[in-house]
Amino acid sequence: MRWMLIMQVDPQTAPPMESLDLSEVVAVMGAYNEELQKAGVFLTAEGLSDASDGFRLDFSSQPPVVTDGPYAEAREVFTGFWILEVASREEAEHWARKCPLGPGMALEVRRVNEFSDFELDDPTVNEWATKAQEWRAANA
Repeated sequence: MRWMLIMQVDPQTAPPMESLDLSEVVAVMGAYNEELQKAGVFLTAEGLSDASDGFRLDFSSQPPVVTDGPYAEAREVFTGFWILEVASREEAEHWARKCPLGPGMALEVRRVNEFSDFELDDPTVNEWATKAQEWRAANA
């Protein structure tokens, strides 16, 4: 099973980025990532740029409405993620608990869907599911 750990920051309570020792943050996160790799559960991790660099599309109308970030309605913003491959929800929770985050930060942990969750892995049911599996295997 693959699980995504989504890092969230509450700008109201988290320390401002300028006040952090970036070298220390990178070292602590690097050690966490190395522990995940040594345990054989690490698939990928990425940090995200500031929400002001992004945009949001609302598909409630056509054409979709594009709103530049940051998003006033969002209390917390996503700042990065990990994708782990573990055997169970409990193991995902184990690794999430070890993440070196502090005040004003949280992790949302969600299982990544597999094709088998939707019974789409049968090529007679959905040719696009089969193609997506082939694309994933080619890029692995």
